[in-house]
Amino acid sequence: MPALANVALMRLTARPGLALIVGLLALLAAAIATAFLTIGARGRWDFVLAFRGTKLAAMVLVGVAVATAAVLFQTIARNRILTPSIMGFDALYGLIQTGTVFLLGARGLGFGDPRLAFAVEAGTMIVFALLLYGWLLADGRRSLHLMLLVGVVLGAIFRSLASFMGRMIDPAEFVVLQQRLFANFNAVRSDLLLPTCLAVGAVLLVVARLLPRLDVLLLGREAAIGLGVDHRRNVFLVIVLVSILVSVSTALVGPVTFLGLLVANLAYMLLPSYRHVHVLPAAALLAVVALVGGQLALERLFALDAVLPVVIEFVGGIVLIALLVRTGRR
Repeated sequence: MPALANVALMRLTARPGLALIVGLLALLAAAIATAFLTIGARGRWDFVLAFRGTKLAAMVLVGVAVATAAVLFQTIARNRILTPSIMGFDALYGLIQTGTVFLLGARGLGFGDPRLAFAVEAGTMIVFALLLYGWLLADGRRSLHLMLLVGVVLGAIFRSLASFMGRMIDPAEFVVLQQRLFANFNAVRSDLLLPTCLAVGAVLLVVARLLPRLDVLLLGREAAIGLGVDHRRNVFLVIVLVSILVSVSTALVGPVTFLGLLVANLAYMLLPSYRHVHVLPAAALLAVVALVGGQLALERLFALDAVLPVVIEFVGGIVLIALLVRTGRR
């Protein structure tokens, strides 16, 4: 087992040019962000920068959160096809929104303080993850595959309940509900950016301290234990971090299911390394490029009012099918 771990660790060693690739992605992301703020700007700059800056900040926060969560989740699952959405977060968000409309009507979605609604939605998803997956991982004999299976089953249950309530909602209210079930960067509230930024920033600080252990977790449970890493405790910590990232980003703009899958696999393709110190920033920057660049292209190049996440879900679905076909041939 130590020999196997040593061979695997050799694959994780840094290679020349990785920092250069991450640096080029950072320059590309900065250039696209600048173009998003300035291209086609008319009128007062203070209004234009404030309006576009809110959308830009939301896309950066969501991109970083979703990409980081996807890479972390794939690390503990040791599978590049899986994403945090398999844990049922998107389905739970849809159930919360549908239940709100079912009980309070369409006006219930905008009732009260938006910051309170944001805290309730994010808090509900975080508590759900901690209670369920904390219980599943409390016993070291329970496998990670059982946790993933439970997530799939609960996601199906949540979607069924939401579909059942959706059939009894007034059609006019159902149209309002549908707008909340897709991520939308054009209706982001600026007062929700600060709590989202604080939550994402706190998680990133913890992730920075976990980077060496994340590389070891990628080797598997036996190798990680053999190298002196508490596998169960660290997996649970990663689940907590993933839960926070997915919950706050989903509560801010709505679910973006396939973005994490897309950028995580692109990061692994661009970087000939498995080290998280390179893969995590690369995936985050790719997510920013995809969101900001896609929104810029839709608004300025094609002059379309289409919702960007719909396009990302379409492309991500194709990537998922390609990955499944490629894995099945091996």
